[in-house]
Amino acid sequence: MKLISWNVNGLRACEAKGFREIFRELDADFFCLQETKMQPDQLDIAFDGYESYWNSAEKKGYSGTAVFTRHKPLSVSYGIGVDEHDHEGRVITLEMEQFFLVCCYTPNSQDGLKRLDYRMTWENDFREYLKRLDAAKPVILCGDLNVAHEEIDIKNPKTNRRNAGFTDEERQQFTNLLSSGFTDTFRWKYPDQVTYSWWSYRFQARQKNAGWRIDYFVVSDRLQPHVDDAKIHTDIFGSDHCPVELDIRL
Repeated sequence: MKLISWNVNGLRACEAKGFREIFRELDADFFCLQETKMQPDQLDIAFDGYESYWNSAEKKGYSGTAVFTRHKPLSVSYGIGVDEHDHEGRVITLEMEQFFLVCCYTPNSQDGLKRLDYRMTWENDFREYLKRLDAAKPVILCGDLNVAHEEIDIKNPKTNRRNAGFTDEERQQFTNLLSSGFTDTFRWKYPDQVTYSWWSYRFQARQKNAGWRIDYFVVSDRLQPHVDDAKIHTDIFGSDHCPVELDIRL
């Protein structure tokens, strides 16, 4: 089974840069999107053999997630059941027979860490949500989690130490999640590999490969033996992020 996750940084913009062709070439069972920045009626996009589910932010042109799936879910839910968090279109959960698939776009702590306190609340509530799911059946979490976990996951760790996405607080929260019974699939498969999934549009960051790894597939520890591979498609353009992939036997 092949799963793809991609922060498209505006699906309408990405669609104009070849999204449909990339979607078909990647040929995934599940294709999860973050930062769609649209309402479903703003773009006519569908693919033969796939159902799609959308969670748009109440604020137009902001945030948003979507999932395209070849496999009909038992149920679909939107948000995490906490009103404080459920107005920005950040989470879609598909309940499948053997697992839950959670597509997530984690809130950014923003310049000056204006939203760091909120981010900490989100992290605690989201982790509890995942643990509740995990108690019922294994979880596959994917998305832009807006954190570079370790120094290996960021080009310039020293100069970014107090920037959003690389604060001690955010990194500790990701450690807390993994300690709760979850595995970062790419780092588990490739403990020493330096590969990034996001590059700033400024300063020719992508050409210089001055990036961050902030897009993930995280699975319940008991799914670890079923993971065949985890990939980062650095050769695919169309967004400031590139797609990430999980190949898993279920």
